[in-house]
Amino acid sequence: MKMYAGTGRRKTSVAQVRLMSGTGNVLVNRQPIEEYFTVENYRHDALLPLELTKTNQQFDVYVTVRGGGKSGQAGAVRLGVARALVTYNEELRAALRPAGVLTRDPRMVERKKYGQKKARKRFQFSKR
Repeated sequence: MKMYAGTGRRKTSVAQVRLMSGTGNVLVNRQPIEEYFTVENYRHDALLPLELTKTNQQFDVYVTVRGGGKSGQAGAVRLGVARALVTYNEELRAALRPAGVLTRDPRMVERKKYGQKKARKRFQFSKR
């Protein structure tokens, strides 16, 4: 039984994804994906690369994800699954690249600045 691995990152989340030949079983942090990602959009986002390449029932997916919130974790899983699929078969890159699932989203939270309320919001200015 061959294993294909991929690492995905998004915001502050890191996902380690392992694909093994199987029947489409998906475990995230040792829980079924329905339990871990209760929001349907997150589940769909996380497994998008498998749907694009029509390999849903071909692999069992084992994911370890930590850091960030559920949205960032789902994005990290998506990138990890896509990278693992490319290590399995380089020809799948043609289907994954146009959908944008192989691109690491570089957006991070901007740091808070001193003398301001938040990163960009300022304290109220009073002329008099």
